[in-house]
Amino acid sequence: MITLENITKTFQTKKQTAVTALNGVSLTVEKGEIYGVIGYSGAGKSTLIRCVNLLEPPTSGQVKIDGVDLTGLSKEALRNVRQKIGMIFQGFNLLKTATVYQNIAIPLKLTGVKEADIDARVKKYLKIVSLEDKHNVYPNQLSGGQKQRVAIARALSHEPEILLSDEATSALDPDTTDQILALLHKINQELGITILLITHEMHVIQQICDRVAVMENGDIVEQGKVIDVYTNPKHLTTQRFVDSIFPSQIPASIIKDLEQQGPIIDLTFVGDAADRPSLSVISKKFAIETNILSGNIVQLKEQPFGKLRAHIKGAASETNQAIDYLKNQGVQVSEVKSIDSIY
Repeated sequence: MITLENITKTFQTKKQTAVTALNGVSLTVEKGEIYGVIGYSGAGKSTLIRCVNLLEPPTSGQVKIDGVDLTGLSKEALRNVRQKIGMIFQGFNLLKTATVYQNIAIPLKLTGVKEADIDARVKKYLKIVSLEDKHNVYPNQLSGGQKQRVAIARALSHEPEILLSDEATSALDPDTTDQILALLHKINQELGITILLITHEMHVIQQICDRVAVMENGDIVEQGKVIDVYTNPKHLTTQRFVDSIFPSQIPASIIKDLEQQGPIIDLTFVGDAADRPSLSVISKKFAIETNILSGNIVQLKEQPFGKLRAHIKGAASETNQAIDYLKNQGVQVSEVKSIDSIY
């Protein structure tokens, strides 16, 4: 549905110095999926998402929606295509002097929607975002989460096929973030709307995304299914994001003592493997002792995913058999070779 081909974007500073924000970025978002783009500040992700609806025209490359290259369209044709693309922002962008109802109705009126249809749409989408009782309230009477719900209803009222989310949860507290993410997932599932979102939070990616692209310095350094990227991060930036939800730093004094007694291993559990008491089993099955040093289990969109760092104490023959057993049970195992690899 969305295809970006070799997108570059160069800005000119006041001193006429060229700054490249995007450097030949390509990605494809399939119809009906939730695709996340994650990166640290300055990675180029906000520029990228604004290129999708040409709020930020790319310097070069093609932006295709359903096979149509937007960069070659007339202004009128581009306006028509944009009707299929809704967008929500971190800052909500609501009119302070207009009611919730008016914030949704006014943009519809400006695009030529009939009055009767406007009223029906406003009521329909306020119900979807669970704000049907707030239609006469002003934005300053709403919480941050409620303001974002109004912004989502406004975007949906144009009945788009695509929804772009530009850091839509960054200004919200954790509980409200979860509520907004649940709402976006509901919109995707029930309305069939394709969602492309950008974020700097791994929690957002793991909660609702099907696939993810990791950006750094204007490039996509890694992309794929969320579960694949989580279980086998290849780029250092991706590893940093994954490590942020699986902290594994251990005091050097403890490591020094433990590594003399047996291997320190990293275990990755996916799906059913996350529910099995694997370490307990090998402690009983082999002449070893196990000690969990760090770890966490999180819920991805459709399955649990966990990582543990553990120490196995015992004779080499026994520890090797235990590790082989874990691998045969579907657990990914890698040995931490030295203190340096832990940091």
